[in-house]
Amino acid sequence: MDWQAIALSLRLATVTTAILLLVGLPIAYWLTFSPRRWKFLVEAVVALPLVLPPTVLGFYVLIAIGPRSPIGALYSRLTGGLLPFSFEGLLLASVLYSLPFMVQPVAAAFAAVDRKFLEASWCLGIAPGATFRRVLVPLALPGIATGAILSFAHTLGEFGVVLMVGGNIAGVTRTVSISIYDQVQSLDYAAASETSLFLLAVSFLVLALTYALQRRILSVWPAN
Repeated sequence: MDWQAIALSLRLATVTTAILLLVGLPIAYWLTFSPRRWKFLVEAVVALPLVLPPTVLGFYVLIAIGPRSPIGALYSRLTGGLLPFSFEGLLLASVLYSLPFMVQPVAAAFAAVDRKFLEASWCLGIAPGATFRRVLVPLALPGIATGAILSFAHTLGEFGVVLMVGGNIAGVTRTVSISIYDQVQSLDYAAASETSLFLLAVSFLVLALTYALQRRILSVWPAN
């Protein structure tokens, strides 16, 4: 098996999930509680990766971070490097591609929280930020855990987006899905089978842990 590609994919999925936890929770909160009538446009933008072909999303990300773009030019001036075909560019594309897998479960969990708990916190004089941390997040923990684990699993199996943005550079942007594709192209079906089986096992384990964690949290929460 291509352990280098597997390690890179695990690193990419872990960092992507951590960033999405920081970015996705505020977005989900705003989508759940904002009174803005036009927020459906933001919801549509967040959900776009669910319906866009990965190569299309990857192409636009590649154009947006290229050396002639404002983002790419700023990054080049600050670091001296380029975002396309780098781990950082791959990370940016992965965050965008997996964003709905974090935001949608979390937003659904926020919406399911009884507003009476939030109103009671506000009436007690607790600031909105503290209410978010102490009341809303604990009550929505099953949805947050689901979003985090699904984002991790989704990032782990990316292909089209990472190929468009990162290419196939060993040790830098060559993820496990690209490694499997290369093994099949070279007719090395034994290696492709081993790597695919490993990815299948990890994906199954991640999903099993998701459902087990949800059941555990929901079973012990009423006692608290």
